[in-house]
Amino acid sequence: MVSDTAGVAPSLAAAVAWEEWETLKPLQRQHWLGAQLVASILRSEQKVGTHLLGINTGLKSISRECRRSLVRTIRLTAFLDALSSAADAGMKELDRLVQAKDLMERRLRNRRSSSSLPSVVELVLSIPLVSAAMIAKEVKISPRGALNLISELGVREMTGRGRYRAWGIT
Repeated sequence: MVSDTAGVAPSLAAAVAWEEWETLKPLQRQHWLGAQLVASILRSEQKVGTHLLGINTGLKSISRECRRSLVRTIRLTAFLDALSSAADAGMKELDRLVQAKDLMERRLRNRRSSSSLPSVVELVLSIPLVSAAMIAKEVKISPRGALNLISELGVREMTGRGRYRAWGIT
């Protein structure tokens, strides 16, 4: 059980918790809670900082045969590999966002100090999809002004629509 892993390394404790959840299946209609439980164990043990690790992202990269093996050590090893894979994916995503921020900050050069564009950059980086109405409300400008700022940033339109559009970083 999870309480038996008190003196164990946090990653191994998380692997044991995941393995127990998958074996016992306490909530069959809410199987996704197992990943949340494991991520919260890692956070409570201060293995990850302020967020819950996306464990299912890492589990997608591990073969089903390893994840569902009859041998417990193979399942535990597969979970630890999934943790590593999820961490790698998180670092790649972080690098992508840092690069996008750098590109957007280049567009902020030679702007007036009263420009609303820095606020829009922060909003676009913090939310996956933003609309003109969201930007207008957050930055306190008109929707037309929000569209102008979006066009200056060069972010990608994600919906493919003419109306009710949303933008994000690719």
